[in-house]
Formats: sequence, structure tokens, C-alpha cells
Amino acid sequence: MSRTYEVVVVGGGVAGLSGAVTLARARRTVLVVDSGRSREEPAIPGVGREEVARYGGEVADGTVTEVGRVDGGFRVALAGGSSVVARRLLVATGVSEELPGVPGLAGRWGRDVVHCPDRHGWEMRDRRVAVLATGPIAAHQALTWRQWSADVTLFLHTAPEPAGEEYERLAARDIALVNGKVTGLEVTGDALTGVTMADGRVIACEVLVVAPRASARAGFLAGLGLETEEQRVAGVPAGVRLAADATGATGVPGVWAAGGVTDVTETALGAAAAGARAARAVNADLIAEEARHAAETRPVPFSAEAERGVSEGVQKRRLHNRYAADQEMSGQQWWDARYSGSTRVWSGRPNMILSREVPALTPGTALDLGCGEGGDAIWLAGQGWRVTAADISGVALERAARFAAEAGVADAIDFQRHDFGASFPAGSYDLVSAHYLHSYQDLPRERILRAAAGAVAPGGVLLIVGHAGWPSWQDDHPDVHLPTAREVLDSLELAEGEWEVELCEEFERAQDAPDGTPGTRTDNVLKIRRLDPGR
Repeated sequence: MSRTYEVVVVGGGVAGLSGAVTLARARRTVLVVDSGRSREEPAIPGVGREEVARYGGEVADGTVTEVGRVDGGFRVALAGGSSVVARRLLVATGVSEELPGVPGLAGRWGRDVVHCPDRHGWEMRDRRVAVLATGPIAAHQALTWRQWSADVTLFLHTAPEPAGEEYERLAARDIALVNGKVTGLEVTGDALTGVTMADGRVIACEVLVVAPRASARAGFLAGLGLETEEQRVAGVPAGVRLAADATGATGVPGVWAAGGVTDVTETALGAAAAGARAARAVNADLIAEEARHAAETRPVPFSAEAERGVSEGVQKRRLHNRYAADQEMSGQQWWDARYSGSTRVWSGRPNMILSREVPALTPGTALDLGCGEGGDAIWLAGQGWRVTAADISGVALERAARFAAEAGVADAIDFQRHDFGASFPAGSYDLVSAHYLHSYQDLPRERILRAAAGAVAPGGVLLIVGHAGWPSWQDDHPDVHLPTAREVLDSLELAEGEWEVELCEEFERAQDAPDGTPGTRTDNVLKIRRLDPGR
């Protein structure tokens, strides 16, 4: 019985391997069937094969001989008699090239007989370049190769002599013209040294540029009804391609194509991009089919009320499972993972209440508890404060130190790592700031905030900002109590007569939902000052 894959990629060049890696990373079962006829250097497909295997894809040496329809996909027949089944097909077989009828070209092809300056120009730079004219783009080829070598000769061979304007441009670029037909190659010591003319002349050259006739390798698709078409560039025939749209979709549903098979002028980089683009389209098509199938085969008839109930149940289970998993991690592990998930978590701007309340204070020493990536600490340092910035995450602190250096305030900030439940920064400060000191882990928040109050110097200020409620767009949340500003104040257990309450209130601010829908959130702010008996 044939094995079934979600996607079979036919062709192991850069387009096919790029598409296969994209699909394997999308957790699709992928098989690449490679006949080994790629035009790229052997090292390129070799690296690509390793990447495919790294993500769980498979690569098999072989040739696809025929593709036919089966229920739910395609049967892909291989030389030797075996076959596989694919739900989707990505064709990246490239082109076959028919060389001009000059003896010896095939044996030197890809070495010193070449066609594409983008692919071979750098390697052939500063050599004697001969361009074999076989069609209307010969003058253009010669002018293009002049970019890589000052010694370019155009052999008219079977092509007509250039028109007046073309002749003038060739002459202006010091490109020589040779009349007569080329009949063979001169090779010395396994290197091209010249071309032989019909009149017996041998003219020296080290590189021969030809324009092969390129045709898509797509004959194995004939059973699906897919046909090729002439591709023209600037009105000039360039070869035969397999028709496909910008995503690589062909005229047969379920079949995509990418690379040279759809564009005979494609470069290696372009082919890699086309392969990835087609693979994304294939994956999206499979996702849509799977969603339709899941909806059609559900045992419970559809109703809006039932769907809401199922969705809410899924959300509650996910939230519960996430909360339970979070409790099994240490605080440092959780927050390091949180910050490692992206290059930057927060905006880098200071918290709104901090930037509103601090400018009225005289700069001194400040303690920023839970500094994260350093947005508040960097802003305070810019206002003239000497800052101790503490956080549990080593990832966040390393990032904050880098941002502080970029802002030119690194000398004004002392970054320290503390698990506040186990250790706390030493010293006393003119300002102690704790903004949104919440965590999914067990966090002794009240004890930490009492320690924060104890770190405030006489005359100094404690500024605490936290969540008082969940976002307006979040219906389900863990069973976690978010205290009011008054509850935070009471939990500090402040000595009577030693503190002055300057601000104790709730406020509402805008907070958009993950999908961009506008929303709000209620927070609280507590600002208290330790009285200075000496004043």
C-alpha cells in the first residue's frame, strides 16, 4: 500500500527544498522526490536536504514518472514501480535546456560554457568571454557580460548582424564582433581555450556564453491535463513554462508550482522565495480544508449558543492548564521564558503614572522593583536620578543594560537580580517604585511591598501601581484577587504618624485586545511619603 503524505514536493533544487522546509516547519508530513537534476551547485541542495530532515521532512532520490488523481489527492508514480499518495503537490522540477548545435558544449556545460551572468558572472570575471549569438537577444547578452569582463566578443554564428543602434552600443563598450559560424571548441588541459570557426580559424576565449532553449520539466503532469505555454520576455521567446499564478497555484486544484518550472528566467534566490511562497499557500489551503471537514463531521448540529459554550469551555481549560503549568516553574524560569519569546516585550516608554508623578520630585536615589527591560529606570536616569533597578529575570536585565547603554545612562543605573520573595536590594532610597508587580507564580506581594516601604528614606516617596481588575475584553481569568488601592495601603501595615498619603485611587486606562479591538482596564495607584522628623 502506498504511503500517504500531506504534501509531495517534486524536485530537490532550491525552490523545492525551500518549500519543503516551510511545510515541514508548519508540521506537515512532506516528501521531496529528487531526481538530482538541479542546476544549483551540489552544496546548496545538500544544505537544503539537511534542513528538511531537521524539521521532520523526508527526501528520496527518484524520478516521478506520472501523476494521477485518487480520492482526496494524487497518486505519484515513481520510476521503478513504487508510488506514494499526496493530498497536495508542489512541483519544482525546473527546466531542461536544449543547447545550440555546436559539438562539445554539453561536456563543458556549467563549467566554462555558461548562460546566466547572475549565476556565473562573478566566477568568470575578468576572463576572455565569447558570446555565441543564436537569437535576437545576443547583443543584450554581450552588453550584460561586459559588466563582468572588459574582454567580450560577440560571435554572430547563426544570428543576424546587429541593427545600427545595437552595433553602436557594442562598439561603444569595446565589444568585438566576429562573423562566421562556430563549429567546435578548443580545450587544453581540461580548460576552454578557444572556439573553432567554419573557415578554420581558432579564436581564443576562456568562457563561452550560450542561450539554451529552456523548457519546463512537466511532462509527468500530462495525466492531470496541465499544459505548458510559451514564456516571452520583452516580447522575445524565452522558453516554455508551466502556467501558475503569483502564489504558484496551477490550473489544477491541489497542484502548485515554483521556481524555474514556472519562470525559465528565475534565479536561485527568486526560486527559493517562490518555493516558500507556494508552500505557505499550500499550507493555507490544507488548513481551510481541515476546518471545513471538522465542521461538516461534527456530531453536534451547529448553533451560535452551542458554539459559544464550546469556545468558552476551551478557553477555560486552556487558562486552567496554563496556570497549572506556570506554578510548576520557578519565577526566574517563567520570566526568562517570557522575555526570551521575543526580542522586546514592552514598549520602552516609562509607565504613565511614573512620568506624571515623578517630575515634581527632586532627583535623588531611586529603586525600581520589577524593572523588566528597563523602561522606567532609563527614564528616571534621564531625569537625573541614581537608580537601582531590580528584576528576577536575567534575560530582562541583560536586555535592560543594553538599552541603558544605547541611551547613554548606563553609569546612572545599577542593575541587580533578585527574587524579591528571597532577597531584596539593600539600602534606602528617595523614591521606591513598584509598577505592576504581579506574577502567575506564587508571589508574596504584600510582604514584598512592606519591604519596599521599609526601603524608603525619610522624606522619600513610595509609588505603587497595579491592576485592580481584568481587561474589559477578557471574560475568563484565573481565580486571583486583584486588590484595591485601599487594600494595598492597609496591607503595608504602616506605623501610625510616620506616613502621609498623597494619592490612593483607581483609574481607568485604554488597553486594546490582542486582535486590536479597543478596550479598557482598571488600575490603582498608591503614592505615600515617609515623613522626615528632621524637617
